[in-house]
Amino acid sequence: MKEENLYFTVNAVNMFNGIKPFKIGSIIKLVKEPENNYDCEAIRVELRYAGPSGYVANSVKTVAKGTHSAGRLYDKILDIDYGKVEFIVHEIIIAKILSKNELEKEKEDADSDINFI
Repeated sequence: MKEENLYFTVNAVNMFNGIKPFKIGSIIKLVKEPENNYDCEAIRVELRYAGPSGYVANSVKTVAKGTHSAGRLYDKILDIDYGKVEFIVHEIIIAKILSKNELEKEKEDADSDINFI
């Protein structure tokens, strides 16, 4: 069975370090934040060397067409999961959830023993 590609939009980057730390191909860590005061389905985005760097978009105003909102992703990912930046267009960052196999391949391609955040 082919795994479904789950794409999502990263937003709120200006609350952190802006868009500059994001590069196409960057591996990002996704951390559920059920204790978040503004959104109980919040998913924080972290970059390896920059730390917290944004959130998965969860509003019709911020979710890019064709991508999943944090609410739609929340029950499909682990409490801590990983994604990969696929597109950056102007100020819009679109990433894809990595399957277990894709994550293992990314680790191997980075000379194994890569220490994700």
